[in-house]
Amino acid sequence: MNGASRRRWLAVGVLAAAAWPWAAVAGDTDAHRHAACDAPDTAMRLQASAAAAGDDHASAYWLDARTVRWPGKPADGRYRLHYAEHATLVAARGRPVAGGDAHLTLSRADALPPALAERFRFVPAGVDLAVADAQADRIPRWLRGQLLLVQEDAAGRVLDSTALQSPGALDDRYAVATALPDLGARVADGATAFRLWAPTARTVAVCVYASGDSPALAMHEMVRDDATGAWSWRTQDDLSGRYYTYLVDVYVRGLGFVRNRVTDPYSISLTTDSRRSYIADLDAPALKPAGWDDAPRPERVRTQTDMAVYELHVRDFSIGDASVPAAHRGTYLAFTDSGSDGMRHLRALSDAGMTDVHLLPVFDIATIPEAGCVTPDVPDAPPDSEAQQAAVMAVAARDCFNWGYDPFHFNAPEGSYASDAVDGARRIVEFRRMVMALNAIGLRVGMDVVYNHTTTSGQAASSVLDRIVPGYYHRLDGTGAVEQSTCCENTATEHAMMARLMIDSAELWARHYRIASFRFDLMGHQPRAAMEALKRRVEAATGREVQLIGEGWNFGEVADGARFVQASQRSLNGSGIGTFSDRTRDALRGGGPTDSGEALVKEQGWLNGLVYAPNAMADPARPREDLLKAADLVRVGLAGTLRDFPLETWDGRSRMLSDIDYKGQPAGYASQPGEAVNYAENHDNQTLFDINVFKLPRDTPAADRARVQVLGMAVTAFSQGVAYFHAGIETLRSKSLDRNSYDSGDWFNRLDWRGRDNFFGTGLPPATDNAANWPLMRPLLADPAIKPGPADIAFARTAFLDLLRIRASSPLFRLDDAQEVRQRLRFPNSGTGQNPMVVVGHLDGSGRADAGFRELLYFINVSTDAQRLVLPEHAGKRWTLHPVHRSPQAADDRPRRHGRYQAGSGLFTVPARTAMVYVVE
Repeated sequence: MNGASRRRWLAVGVLAAAAWPWAAVAGDTDAHRHAACDAPDTAMRLQASAAAAGDDHASAYWLDARTVRWPGKPADGRYRLHYAEHATLVAARGRPVAGGDAHLTLSRADALPPALAERFRFVPAGVDLAVADAQADRIPRWLRGQLLLVQEDAAGRVLDSTALQSPGALDDRYAVATALPDLGARVADGATAFRLWAPTARTVAVCVYASGDSPALAMHEMVRDDATGAWSWRTQDDLSGRYYTYLVDVYVRGLGFVRNRVTDPYSISLTTDSRRSYIADLDAPALKPAGWDDAPRPERVRTQTDMAVYELHVRDFSIGDASVPAAHRGTYLAFTDSGSDGMRHLRALSDAGMTDVHLLPVFDIATIPEAGCVTPDVPDAPPDSEAQQAAVMAVAARDCFNWGYDPFHFNAPEGSYASDAVDGARRIVEFRRMVMALNAIGLRVGMDVVYNHTTTSGQAASSVLDRIVPGYYHRLDGTGAVEQSTCCENTATEHAMMARLMIDSAELWARHYRIASFRFDLMGHQPRAAMEALKRRVEAATGREVQLIGEGWNFGEVADGARFVQASQRSLNGSGIGTFSDRTRDALRGGGPTDSGEALVKEQGWLNGLVYAPNAMADPARPREDLLKAADLVRVGLAGTLRDFPLETWDGRSRMLSDIDYKGQPAGYASQPGEAVNYAENHDNQTLFDINVFKLPRDTPAADRARVQVLGMAVTAFSQGVAYFHAGIETLRSKSLDRNSYDSGDWFNRLDWRGRDNFFGTGLPPATDNAANWPLMRPLLADPAIKPGPADIAFARTAFLDLLRIRASSPLFRLDDAQEVRQRLRFPNSGTGQNPMVVVGHLDGSGRADAGFRELLYFINVSTDAQRLVLPEHAGKRWTLHPVHRSPQAADDRPRRHGRYQAGSGLFTVPARTAMVYVVE
């Protein structure tokens, strides 16, 4: 789950109630509307409803353009739909409705069509009401005004009233809008066209500006298409390089009619801090770096399981890299400095077998100031001091750092990573230069995308979607309030035009920026059908496979398919879309990602001492059975989390992985190995080094801490499926024990590509997410024996490169078909007689010409001592160490010096805390 900022840009533009009387709007002068292009307010109230304070409650649902459900209401009541052209409705209990212009008496609806009933299965039972055929043509107009559904007594007095949630009606009435061409601003053949979907707006105009901060050049009224609900305006002039905003006059529940000056949801770029949208043709030569059209693209990923992904934050990559020119640090252009320490590091990863860099969000972000951001003055203080975090958090809202899970505009590159955010062209060109630079060293570029929420909604200054079509783009609860289970304002990709925005956006990034793969934040909040449609569209547009992976967590208002079939772990099997697997992650690390207090320490995992090396807080009576179960969960990940892979489990039973328990869920859930993403660390939660600080026995030597880190990387490298690594896992990255560094500034998110420091013990982490655990942290941060030295970091880094080389050496580690995995993978040393401190995997390459080896046998020993295993079924074979281990340059000499194989008996000796691979060549 993401650590998206809980900070909100809730500052709403002043609503100037007297400035724009609604009576004037129908004949609004051009001068008035033109002035609105430059007015300081982002929103102006045109006319407030006398009942506006009460119509923000919307418990009734438009199911389609002619059917309404009011949950909990009796079928025998009298129900009327009241409409007011100018937001003048008053519905006081015990009195007739006042201020309306018209009303309809609704009748009982017939049984719902199955598809409609299925779509709205989450809506509680109540009365279903229908608009009569003769009156249906009124509804499109009424949806643009104030509507109240009223339960009345026989005398017409109000018993109850509610506003209505309109997405069902809008999706039904304007279904053809999903096929609209060219939403946004488009330049072609010397002309410029604007198109905005705003079906509930009364009027829409486009303001055009010469620059990001100049007065408006012109204001143009847009024309509505009644069939689609879209507004358009076209000129024969090429407006490339200019900027624009829209003026949208629209009814907002609880406020009345509002004139919003708003940027375009389809903005391809913007000026500083996203104040105005930028007009350009992304295919224009001026927006392409030299050589862009002919630049080669890496062709190293044949199937999804070939992916080895490096998760990286643009600013983290270079902000502390002194080998990067100062003007480039923290920006896209840092990737073009080919001789920098960071680029040399990425080149080494690529040469060893890394295939993709996945960038944390690089679309336009609401919570990073693009001009005037500040740098905290962090004091030189003790390793367990509160002073560092106090300095960082004092300016967190104004500093230059955020993970970026706060979407503002989905289709535009983030301006804070450009050398100059003022010029809308600059960020486009520099983003493309970054992609070219990474492609040139053999790395494909992937994006972390966040379509499941926006930063704000309603009339907030950074709300775009809701200020154009209020109440449509977000998922609402039973009262009409925006759901926030994702941390922020949940979008509703089950609604047709929100799904279209997501799909259009992904296509834009793949086609115009050569994004090769996508990682979807909280993908389980999106429908599987929308994700499959996205995959089809993006691949059709690019003519190549585009890999999709994401967080398939199952929670919130959509959990267990409450609203639709989700793009979640268990619901995506067979789709080819990958989800992050927490099964092995938790088995390796111990406990769960939300642990706090003593659980952070005592809940050890397979990597860090569960049962075999208990720490001071561990339960001395912890049964060995827990270690055996953890070892089985490690095997689940190594087998690609496949539902139907058979495993002899710790109790001697043969089970499919789907029959093994993981916290009350099936451990195996994927149909194909490419549907599982394996990892031991990512940007969320503590780094692997930091979680091991809590869980390893306190006296574990720094060198052994590095070895434990390598074992965690080895499990990921040897697992079937997608291998996913967080930047810095190979340099023992520490965030000084921070469990959620989304807004912890550069200080707690540092990387050192020279390997001199891993930044453990650089102060107590920010209080917001960590203060409750400061008492546990203080003695650990203050202990100099825990902090690794440059030699420890160098060992882990070089060992990681060796692991990548081993993974890349044979497709047996990257099988793309479940049947192949079932046929070729076995786990010796499993079942009742196993040694649970050593996981062994055997891969059979027979009959496969590209296997590289006839057989592979890998061992991962987490024990503090060497372990001896007799594998009689592998006796007599010509086992020899993998060529990577045999090399004099191998990072770890233990396999070569202390690893042993006795052919006669099949006895293998595996050195302490060592991962090693034998092969039959």
